[in-house]
Amino acid sequence: MHTRRKTTVMAAAALLALAAVTTGCERSSTSTGPSHAGCPATLARAKGNVEQAMNTTTSWDGPSSGPKAASRRTVAFVAQTMINPGVAGVAQGVREAARVIGWNVKVIDGQGTPAGIQAAFSQAINLKPAGIVVSAFDPAVTSQQIAQANARHIPLIGWHAVRSPGPSKRPRLFTNITTRVEDVATVSADWIIARSRGKAGAVIFTDASVPFARNKSELIRRELATCSSVSLLSYENIPITDTTSRAPQAVSSLLARFRNKWTYSVAINDAYFADAAPALQAAGKQGDGPPFNIGAGDGDPSAFQRINHHHYQAATVPEPLSEQGWQIIDEFNRAFSARPASRYVAPVHISTALNNKGATSWDPAGYREAYRKIWGR
Repeated sequence: MHTRRKTTVMAAAALLALAAVTTGCERSSTSTGPSHAGCPATLARAKGNVEQAMNTTTSWDGPSSGPKAASRRTVAFVAQTMINPGVAGVAQGVREAARVIGWNVKVIDGQGTPAGIQAAFSQAINLKPAGIVVSAFDPAVTSQQIAQANARHIPLIGWHAVRSPGPSKRPRLFTNITTRVEDVATVSADWIIARSRGKAGAVIFTDASVPFARNKSELIRRELATCSSVSLLSYENIPITDTTSRAPQAVSSLLARFRNKWTYSVAINDAYFADAAPALQAAGKQGDGPPFNIGAGDGDPSAFQRINHHHYQAATVPEPLSEQGWQIIDEFNRAFSARPASRYVAPVHISTALNNKGATSWDPAGYREAYRKIWGR
């Protein structure tokens, strides 16, 4: 296991981060007097976690050695749905890395339904690829296709396919690439606790049809519950494929039920806020006011644009999507060379308008150069 990357704290950034957690919290409090959270120990811990996650990194601490590039290969990328911006982002990273290493990539869209994903996986197997990516869907949906791929000795690499990063025996995956869902869930909830000074009225948006997403939202719920003065107002289950049609209606209903008690939201994916924003705007809510929204993944460009323009999203806990796409190609290269998985896991990060400097993605430094050096490209 590689050592998690060390963070470098610049004095100005630390002061800004601290200001975001303190003065920003005061602005968002629904109380007119001093804020007295019912969870002082939790609040202190949450502030520390948020400040650390907002710091940027200066060097790559991922793999620095491995096999040289295998000869030309074809990899199939089976996507839960390309509507999911996280899936689309990592697919783009896979394509970019494949061009560098000299391989072909075939992206097959499962259209977000079990039948569509099964058909996409069967199509992938029929291509006779060197490897298949299982991207953002429950492998149990395609148990038959996974068994076929295993029988044909086709390496499978998951992206958000199972709960934990690293190799998986059931289902049999060479490795699964994701940040640690426990870290993402905890820090997103901690951001709400810290920014509100423990006085939030929160809503969680999730997709219970995807086990990975459901587990993440349950972890978020559990962390919010560590602060007794935070109120969980509602737990909204909206499939990510239905956010366009259902999120605006859900937002209108929430505003009618809770009015100004609803001060914070967290969603398992930033896509929810793309569709919530018009409803919030129509209701007369200010883009830089409550409810303050944080996405617990995946940090797509539209989320960064909303954050940068203070347009109904204040923060995201982004996956380094392009970096993870490159890692997928590197892990396949290790599999093709009969080498073990790298087991690298990217550290958790929070992006806000204070620390992303106008960027439209979380793209840590150094990984492209490191993988090129490993592959001899």
